[in-house]
Amino acid sequence: MIRTLKSAGSSIAEGEQTDVTAVVEALLAEVEKGGDRAVRELSNRFDKFDRENYRLTTAEIERCINSLSKREREDLDFAQDQIRKFAEAQRATLRDLEIETLPGVILGHKNVPIQNVGCYVPGGKYPLLASAHMTVLTARVAGCERVITCAPPFRGKIAEKIVAAQALAGADEIYCLGGVQAIAAMAYGTETIAPVDMLAGPGNAYVAEAKRLLFGKVGIDLFAGPTETLVIADESVDGEIVATDLLGQAEHGVNSPAVLITNSEKLARDTLAEIERLLKVMPTAAIAAKAWEDCGEIILCDTVEEMVAEGDRVASEHVQVMTRDPDYFLDNMNNYGALFLGVRTNVSYGDKVIGTNHTLPTNKAARYTGGLWVGKFLKTCTYQRIETDEASARIGQYASRLCIMEGFAGHAEQANIRVRRYGRRNVPYAGAAEPF
Repeated sequence: MIRTLKSAGSSIAEGEQTDVTAVVEALLAEVEKGGDRAVRELSNRFDKFDRENYRLTTAEIERCINSLSKREREDLDFAQDQIRKFAEAQRATLRDLEIETLPGVILGHKNVPIQNVGCYVPGGKYPLLASAHMTVLTARVAGCERVITCAPPFRGKIAEKIVAAQALAGADEIYCLGGVQAIAAMAYGTETIAPVDMLAGPGNAYVAEAKRLLFGKVGIDLFAGPTETLVIADESVDGEIVATDLLGQAEHGVNSPAVLITNSEKLARDTLAEIERLLKVMPTAAIAAKAWEDCGEIILCDTVEEMVAEGDRVASEHVQVMTRDPDYFLDNMNNYGALFLGVRTNVSYGDKVIGTNHTLPTNKAARYTGGLWVGKFLKTCTYQRIETDEASARIGQYASRLCIMEGFAGHAEQANIRVRRYGRRNVPYAGAAEPF
């Protein structure tokens, strides 16, 4: 039997989301109409950051890189090496294809990199420089021709560590620009920013809504919501480590869901006690406590099968499995952004350094998509070629009859003219070719 020891409280109301949408629509319209002038006005309004050109110069970028300590540079290089390594291995699995399906009939596909990509790196509350690795570097591995990136100023100044990460990841253009104005500038283009074909990267509710509204004009990586974490655990672990891992993600924001699924009531109650204890000493407790109060859940199950079913129902962005047999969940779960298997790993490793991408599906989108990866920056495009007259006529006769079945005379004639020329068969105009 499945029961709940702690339920989530409030969630975003429909009216609040409507308000976000209205605000973002107005801001997008401002930038689309006003270009660079509107971008500058909005940057002043929201970030109190003013400059004539928001693209950073080579000298500014070099200063940001040089501002890193030796240890910081080594740590950044290590993280980017891990992410690059995994992205390159993923890219190697994506192979172009060509096959002869019938004599003289050649079909294939190519994995074509998206030409222009815009990557957003959030930095208003925390300077999330890891998002530079996850977006810019991954797009680079995919082979995208032009990769530009925006990040807001941090406390009124250029976010030096983010800029260093963007540059080291291989960005072609770096802009100190945040919020909806950054997303709009990359999508629509301005007098000084050429438009992109795809947007990638996380952001706050306004950035996420801007990407959602722009989808179709440009491609996007994911529809993103607040960070989510799900811990699936049994009595093989203790309440302290479970509480630490739940709160470690709850500090992202007051609307970040943190859920525990367990088959141990003792672990569940120990975790509640540990959360209460840790919130007294945690520097980011104000945020994490509110997130736990409003969005935290503890779900008790009797069996491992119920734990799998509940995990699939929750369909969380991050799923951390700390059980005696974590691979059981790898083999049986279907809905998750990323799995973290065993007590030795955790979501923070994935967020910052281990190599898998941290841009992952939220709001139950894990039911139908995985996260950002090198394949998101590629288009798998098909092609066909017919090399003999006989093959063209053979395919043509079937196409002719199938088109007539659907009532498409013009389509049928595209086939018929080839059956006449290459098959030397007499087919009535807008009629169906006879079988050979």
